[in-house]
Amino acid sequence: MKFETKAIHGLKYIDKRYSSWNNNISMASAYKTKEFGTEQEFEYGRVSNPTRRELEKLMAVLENGKHGYAFSSGMAAITSVFTRFKAGDHIVLGTDIYGGTYRIITDIFAKFNLKYTFTDTTNLDKVKDAIKPETVAIFIETPSNPLLDITDIRGIVKIAKEHGLLTIVDNTFLTPYLQRPLELGADIVVHSATKFLSGHHDVIAGIVVVNDDSLSEEIWFAQKAIGAILSPFDSWLLMRSLKTLKIRVDTAQNNTFKLLEFFRNHPSVEKVYSPIENNNKGKEIHKNQASGIGAVFSFVLKQENKVKSFFDNLKLVTLAPSLGGAETLVTHPSTVTHAEMPESEKNARGITNTMIRVAVGLENIDDLIEDFKNALEK
Repeated sequence: MKFETKAIHGLKYIDKRYSSWNNNISMASAYKTKEFGTEQEFEYGRVSNPTRRELEKLMAVLENGKHGYAFSSGMAAITSVFTRFKAGDHIVLGTDIYGGTYRIITDIFAKFNLKYTFTDTTNLDKVKDAIKPETVAIFIETPSNPLLDITDIRGIVKIAKEHGLLTIVDNTFLTPYLQRPLELGADIVVHSATKFLSGHHDVIAGIVVVNDDSLSEEIWFAQKAIGAILSPFDSWLLMRSLKTLKIRVDTAQNNTFKLLEFFRNHPSVEKVYSPIENNNKGKEIHKNQASGIGAVFSFVLKQENKVKSFFDNLKLVTLAPSLGGAETLVTHPSTVTHAEMPESEKNARGITNTMIRVAVGLENIDDLIEDFKNALEK
């Protein structure tokens, strides 16, 4: 089946028991033991829940993986993956990475002596140079946040396999509709399902998908032991949202193409960041590993003293730190999503005070352009 059909009928595709087109919500926190002394799939809600399990199976289908797990947030998903590592282990991560991932590795896991190196993962030679004898994994985002840099997933996987490392890919920006890292050899895929997978700014959720059975056991144990699980109701909402994922991403992406053209040609804009810009050295790589650009881009204003005025004069577009919903959002990475990153680190990465990130929604494109035009002019 094609992707959009899987998103609607995927559970019936893998399990003939699913005959209803609406998934049921099981809110129980505990389940009656059918027979003393025997194990059963559903016993206690933190360990397993029928509604959450349906979502997890569906996400595995959409990512072309074997095992899926749903968490209470994207950061809960990443944290649970990182718990498989031990003190003294070393992880290589991209320099341009979500601020929450930067924070969890530098401020939390560093306390437990989990070592790390940030490097430019778009340069495979630099990735090789960052690997140490104690390295256990490479963690990448592609496209990255907020510079939209492109990392060669196949290239990273090749390096990882040569050194016996795991490849972990944050696939939040593109979703399995536009990019499926497991098909390219990655070991673990993570999502902030709060974003495009939910699509309505009303769910906080995280997803992990893997193929390997032993990895699956480790992630399931972390999910069970830590308890950062997605609720039954939010699981149901997410399954509802997945049915419209393709048409939502298509609409937002079409808007993105037109907005990119607008910002490229505006005299107040110095630079635009997206996977298809000519200044993006990974442009051709992206074409070979993804089927679209998604609906997030960044731009840089020429004058720093115009940034606040730009935000103040937006009437339709909303200033908020998220992405992937029906509403178009803008945010200021330097002071919001990457606020806790040291200034020297932000400047080195190019996350300047004049950079603005745009998460494109589903509004009429003419209305969006008009709003951005007025804000820039005023």
